[in-house]
Amino acid sequence: MTATPPAAPLLPRNILSIQSWVSYGHVGNAAAVFPLQRLGFEVWPVHTVQFSNHTGYGAWTGSVFAPEHVAEIMDGIEARGALPGCAAVLSGYMGSGGTVGAVVGAVRRVRAANPGALYLCDPVMGDVGRGVFVRPELPELIRSQAVPEADIVTPNQFELELLTGRTVTTLSEALDAARALRETLRASGPRIVVVTSLVREDAPEGVIETLAVTEGEAWLCRTPLLPLDPPRNGTGDAIAALFLGHYLQSGDAGEALSLSMSALYALLDLTHRAGTREIQLVAAQDEYARPSRVFGAERVG
Repeated sequence: MTATPPAAPLLPRNILSIQSWVSYGHVGNAAAVFPLQRLGFEVWPVHTVQFSNHTGYGAWTGSVFAPEHVAEIMDGIEARGALPGCAAVLSGYMGSGGTVGAVVGAVRRVRAANPGALYLCDPVMGDVGRGVFVRPELPELIRSQAVPEADIVTPNQFELELLTGRTVTTLSEALDAARALRETLRASGPRIVVVTSLVREDAPEGVIETLAVTEGEAWLCRTPLLPLDPPRNGTGDAIAALFLGHYLQSGDAGEALSLSMSALYALLDLTHRAGTREIQLVAAQDEYARPSRVFGAERVG
């Protein structure tokens, strides 16, 4: 009797990630690619810069790639016939106005091949305490070009205020601002706004929160505030990747928020206990798919 051959394994889904790259440490693609791989995705990284380390150190070496670099890499991927298999595009720090246009062009090329592909835009522009740290023209270009193409955006609280022109000090104000931003996203997509690093005057002490707003629903996930000083670079890149991965797997924004924030907390707790300047992305790898401590997402609003 001839044995039945085993079924072919299911191939992982593919994500195109267009971000910066550092050789030492973890920001941009160096923070996003590995967590997505540990969640079971194939990742096609396209680097907008290649630096020795992140710029938070004040000194670095390396090069910024011209916007045409993104289009050239896309040409090669498209020539392989791969774009119909791309499930999502992820973008982070863009660096120049030309790069914004190049990222939007890449998103449109992917959607031409696979109309169901999602685009998560992490609108990296600034933060509380540092203010705007990108070129002066970038906030408006991101607002007018990248955000309207996005299905999911993941601004921090400062970036939410910058994109909407609203002040956020309470949960009600955060919900209103997130809903206003949501209306500017691609009309045919899920239109999800995830607000990270939310610190509001009506929150309990000693916590940090992340808010996710979708059509008619909102979830809040709260974790302990760890005494990380200075704040660690790359956490925003990691949470954007983790949320995208979990959302692609479940299609549930509340579940994706809970699992991604739980994984991020474990990563930062390990980093804090290790006393390192760089996030311990590899050491925390078992937490990405199955966090050892799960912080639930609470319905609000």
